[in-house]
Amino acid sequence: MQSTTVDNKVQPTFSRLHPFQAKVLKNVNLNGAGSNKETRHIELSLQGSGLSYVPGDALGMIPENDPELVAALLEEMNWDPEVPVIISKQGDTLPLKEALTTHFEITLLTKKIVVQAAELSENEELRKLASEENVNQLKEYIDGRDLLDLLRDFGPWKASAQEIVSLLRKMPPRLYSIASSLTAHPDEVHLTIGAVRYESHGRARKGVCSILCAERLPEGDTIPVFIQPNKHFRLPESQDKDIIMVGPGTGIAPFRSFIQERVATNAAGRSWLFFGDQHSATDFLYQDEFEQYQKDGGLTRVTTAFSRDTAQKVYVQHKMLENSKELFDWLEKGAYFYVCGDKQYMAKDVHNALIDIIEKEGGMTREAAEAYLNDLQEQGRYQRDVY
Repeated sequence: MQSTTVDNKVQPTFSRLHPFQAKVLKNVNLNGAGSNKETRHIELSLQGSGLSYVPGDALGMIPENDPELVAALLEEMNWDPEVPVIISKQGDTLPLKEALTTHFEITLLTKKIVVQAAELSENEELRKLASEENVNQLKEYIDGRDLLDLLRDFGPWKASAQEIVSLLRKMPPRLYSIASSLTAHPDEVHLTIGAVRYESHGRARKGVCSILCAERLPEGDTIPVFIQPNKHFRLPESQDKDIIMVGPGTGIAPFRSFIQERVATNAAGRSWLFFGDQHSATDFLYQDEFEQYQKDGGLTRVTTAFSRDTAQKVYVQHKMLENSKELFDWLEKGAYFYVCGDKQYMAKDVHNALIDIIEKEGGMTREAAEAYLNDLQEQGRYQRDVY
């Protein structure tokens, strides 16, 4: 680990390869009783780390696998949890149970894993699945399945624990948009994380990091973290500029950071937040905070869309269209437009709604409206943080 000297004291430099063990200061569920969702608000201490961030950056977390899933793997294969396995090209070893818990990705399958596993099995079905001509069936099999499915579906295996773990890739860090401003909360970093739970192929599944945060990260515990800068998602350099933020669900995270920063630095620019979720009563994340910011003048407008509170589902893009005249007026006056959240549906719908608004309110052709939005993007006035 590199070090820097500060006042004659050696400061270690924490990074993705050498993460900082951040202590949990707070871990609460933001959703009300009866909600279909569980969204954790987590506050971590960065004290003594030397780490810093700006609004828009992400926090990398290095999670551990679910102990129940690890136990099920050990049981399925009748493996000795204490047997040492090699985990790196350098020949480093860990006891099998620890390696499966802390080092390897065990919840995702890849084409490569299945193809290599076929060589360790005499199962004809698996060999057929892994063959070149069945590439579509393989793609279908991989989707939503994990290592335990593979081992159960195509046993018995003659392979050793070492041979099986050699197929696996290293546990990748999970990145979450930071939900706090360092100016407002020195030595702290806050996160907004939706717990991922679903059924697939007859088994209950859990998000590796989100469920660690929801079920196994009490206050006082630590988790390895690092800062991941995001240079493509930044507040305007000038504090006089207006900002429009669209962030449904956990997409609210970076905008909490933006608003805190603008309040802490007495920014003069106006701010308009579009927030959406399922039910107003249980899913309005950070409602009290945002209402207080509005009262104090730190947040100019909040426009909400709660999709399950009405017979017709209403989403953030519908609310944008309802406010099209004013939204276009903000853009014409130099406002920056930000969107954070789901890339597949929401971000596309917001993008199309924005073109509709520019076309209608600017009296432009579709092509001219698209060119207008491209110009905003090139000027850094249209920024997306989508996943």
